Amino acid sequence: MPPRASKRKSAPPNSSSVTSSDGRSVLNKAKTKGMEKLDRLFNTYANSSLGMIDPEGIEALCADLGVDYTDVRILMLAWKLKAEKQGYFTQDEWQSGLKALGVDSLSKLKKVLPELEKEVEKPSNYEDFYIYAFRYCLTEEKQKSVDIESICELLNLVLGVQFRPQVDSLVEYLKVQNDYKVINADQWINFFRFCKEQISFPDLENYDETQAWPLILDNFVEWMRENQS
Repeated sequence: MPPRASKRKSAPPNSSSVTSSDGRSVLNKAKTKGMEKLDRLFNTYANSSLGMIDPEGIEALCADLGVDYTDVRILMLAWKLKAEKQGYFTQDEWQSGLKALGVDSLSKLKKVLPELEKEVEKPSNYEDFYIYAFRYCLTEEKQKSVDIESICELLNLVLGVQFRPQVDSLVEYLKVQNDYKVINADQWINFFRFCKEQISFPDLENYDETQAWPLILDNFVEWMRENQS
């Protein structure tokens, strides 16, 4: 004899689980839609054969943003995207960086540039940005130093606003000296340390040569003092 069919009614679906499922579904759709917008924006500037935004694409992006290709804010954008190769943005870098900025359109990106400047200027971020700027200039594999001309441009770009007198003098020295053709990461970091520490400028009276300064800064200070005398 077959078992008697149960007369018990099946329990109604858990309303909270349905709501939770629906909520996740809506959230997932919103995330997908947001990612699609990021990808469309990326594809507007990307080189399709390379699968990334190349220097030409970045120039086009700059034109649409109304900023110059050499504007420091483009370097700040590269820092936010954590771009590894100078002049190129990968799709992953683009997605993660713009998501962090809360941006999914060109108009939003244009509006967020001033906020990005404020973010970089925070003491907790500024040194990281400064060090990134040097790494971003290492365009060749195993490259560890950057030529003097590029360093002078970079100093003006990333330190010029905050430390104009020190940068002007340092750039002048780098252009006239003949001992160094390139600058390494340690020297670059110490340029920043020299500017931000409370060393009286331009007299440099409290500059202490016995501290662990790189020789290039000792030479710079000596050059400054000779010029003043």
